[in-house]
This record gives sequence, C-alpha cells and structure tokens, in this order.
Amino acid sequence: MWYIAALLVVLSITLLQVDAAHMNHPSQHRIDLTPARQPHHKVVVAHFMVGNTFPYKVLDWVKDIRLASSKGIDAFALNIGSEPWQPDRVADAYRAAKAVSNSNNLLGHLSQPFKLFLSFDMSAIPCASASDGNLIRHYVDTYHAHPNQLTYGGQPFYSTFAGEGCTFGAGGLNEGWMNVMKKNPVTGTHFVPSFFIDPASFHNITAMDGAFSWNSAWPLGNTAITFDYDREYLSHLSGRTYMAGVSPWFFTHYAKNTYNKNFIYRPDHWLFATRWELLITQRDSIDLAQVITWNDYGESHYVGPIEGGQPNSQAWTNGFDHQGWLDLMHYYIIGFKTGKYPVVTRDRIFLWGRLSPAQANTPDPIGKPANYDITQDAVWAVVLLPTPAHIKLTCGPSIVSMELPSGRSKLSLPLTRSCSVVAVLYRRGKQVLAFAPKGYTFTENPSNYNFNAFVAASP
Repeated sequence: MWYIAALLVVLSITLLQVDAAHMNHPSQHRIDLTPARQPHHKVVVAHFMVGNTFPYKVLDWVKDIRLASSKGIDAFALNIGSEPWQPDRVADAYRAAKAVSNSNNLLGHLSQPFKLFLSFDMSAIPCASASDGNLIRHYVDTYHAHPNQLTYGGQPFYSTFAGEGCTFGAGGLNEGWMNVMKKNPVTGTHFVPSFFIDPASFHNITAMDGAFSWNSAWPLGNTAITFDYDREYLSHLSGRTYMAGVSPWFFTHYAKNTYNKNFIYRPDHWLFATRWELLITQRDSIDLAQVITWNDYGESHYVGPIEGGQPNSQAWTNGFDHQGWLDLMHYYIIGFKTGKYPVVTRDRIFLWGRLSPAQANTPDPIGKPANYDITQDAVWAVVLLPTPAHIKLTCGPSIVSMELPSGRSKLSLPLTRSCSVVAVLYRRGKQVLAFAPKGYTFTENPSNYNFNAFVAASP
C-alpha cells in the first residue's frame, strides 16, 4: 500500500497547486484539536527549525509529517526567522500537511489531520518599530484559515521563542504585542509565547492567552529535572493555556567567532524519560507539551532524522542519529494523552549517552563546554517488557545485572574504560534478545569535545 499512498500524496500536492491561491479563504472544515483545559485530551507538538530546511522540497515535509504523526505528534511548531527564503518553506509545509490529510482521507484513514502553527523566533525577527510587525501579520493573515492550522479555543494558535523585549514602536511589551497579535482585522489569535521574564508579570500581559515555558525542559543547574519551573508558571497564569517543554538533551559547541555557544544542560537521570513521566503525572495542569526539538542539530536535542541543512553543527551531529528516541517518546505520548501507559507487547531496549568521559582532555580548539563537570559518564537505559526478564548490561569492566518486571524499567551503567555497550535479555535462563548497537563505543581519549548523545533502540 505504500506506493498507493505515495501516489495519493503526489496527486494531493498537484491539486494543492491549483487551490494554493485560495488559502486565505475561511475553511468550513477547521478542526479545533483541544478545547481549553480538558484533562482527557492533550496535544503534543514538536519544535521545528525552518531555518534548517533551505534544501527542502514538499515531499521532504511530507516525509517528516508522516513520521511525526506516526509517533503521536499532533503538530509542528514552525520556528521562523527573517531570512527571505523561509516563507516559501512555510508554504511548502502547509501544502504538504494538506496533501497528507487529503491522501489519508482518500485511503479512509480517520486520524486527525496533522497541524502546523507559527512560532516566531524573536531572536531573529526585528521588533522595534511598528513596521516590524508586518512580517508577523502577513504570516497570520496567510494561514489563519488553513485547514491544517492548529487552533485552540476556536482561534488560530501562535507562539514565539523570546519576544519579551519587543515593543513594535508602542509604549511597552503588552501594547506592542496587542497591536500585532490582537488587533488584526482578519482574525483573532490564541497567543502562547515563550517570554523569558518573571512569571509574576504575566498578569500584566493581556496579549498573552497563555505561556510556553521553554526552559522547563531541562534542569538549568546541577540537579535532576523537576516540575518546580512549571508550577511557577502555572501559579501566575490564572487558568490561561499552559504549554510545557520536554527535551532529551542540550549540547552546543560553537566557537567564539561563530555563534559563541559552547555549553551543556545536565542530561542525567534519564532526562527525556523522567520529564515525560513528570508531565504524565501532572497532566491535568498541562494543555500542550512541546518537544524541543524535531531538528535543531546545533543544540543536539533533535529527535527527527538528520536532513536538510545543518547550521555548521556537523562536527558533533554527524553519526549521532537520535531517532531511537522517537519510539520511546511514542510510548510516553500515549501515556500523556490518555493518562494511562500503553500495554507493552514486545521487548524493547533504549540506550543513550555520551561516547567519551566528561573529564577527558582533547586538542579541540573550542574548549570544553561550560557545565561539562556536572554530567555523569553513564549509559542511560529504558527497558519495555511484556513479561518479566533478566537483563545484563555491560561495557568493558562495567556490568549491571538484574531482574526486571513487566512494563517500564530504568537503569544506568557507569562507564570508566574504553568499551562497547551490550545489552542482553534472558527469560528462564535463555537468551531472548541481544543488543549490541553498532557505533556505541565509549572512548577514553576522544579527538574533540563532543557531548552529544549517542542513541540506540533495539529493533
């Protein structure tokens, strides 16, 4: 059936080229994924860097949308900047989403259409003068009625990265954003930005219909992840929409003469899994969860395939595929949306971690990343089992051997010597799964400072 689906997608794209000029017309088929604050229905979106899609074609978007949808992701948050070519890629994304929806309908699939929304990157978009708002208003006007635009509370949904310093020529932040997002004659908006400000000031910002807590996705110090950051946001939102962040990793390694970003956030204690477990426990307080990210290779927290154009991050990204996290995330997404973890039907082992010691010294001219000394040398493992089993996780002299119950288990393996990682499952003394991921080799003497995660998932 794959070839039939592919032909239907191509047919849908051809039809879309005919009606692209009509995308500004209100749609009679807009689907609002979530009424406000309904604990039984949650939305999961993934942050998508449009800036890394310069070579993308429509079918590249189709491939990403199908993959994301298959893992339970409902929408992409399209991070857009000011480059002149980005509007064309955004148009392709919406065209692809509609094509996938059309092909699903033709095949009789009853799933929700995949959604998109714009996340304005205010670290790249100017916002000092009134005319600077024209770019944002143009995007809003263009896609507000698109059938694949994410809506919330009956209105098109929008977000930002930063923007707390924007005035758009008005007297302050609130007035500026009100002028841009709330006084548009074409449509209303549901505006949930990520402003890096004290949440206590939220009550003064009436332009906000809610808040996205970007930094809730990682511990910002030498601690394990908690829900404290989220609680601070929630305590000042007065029932407005809350979008929580969730991320597997953070490492960036740019020299001072480029982006001048060279640091890590603490990824230990199964960060991705632990964060999802917190969101599931607290799901009644959360409206949307945003995965950071689908494709930000420069900061090492991508979960999608490495494709498109990298932002000069090849030195720490090439060879470090992260798609093993997608299946694990699917398990947690089901738990977040339903409030109940899915029944495990087959053995799965998920492994990740760095490939060299945090304390290693290398000739890398960029130097060690800030916070290098707060992370542990370890393999982080999550195991899903339909029935109990015994696991033996090894790397050189390091061994962890234990009985595991059915369902989900987490374990870690300290690393001290150069070695290759191997995991073996046994039942009643017989080996039932041996997993030795190709490339998962810990090296005591690396050639550079690469704190990216190597991720592996058993078939």
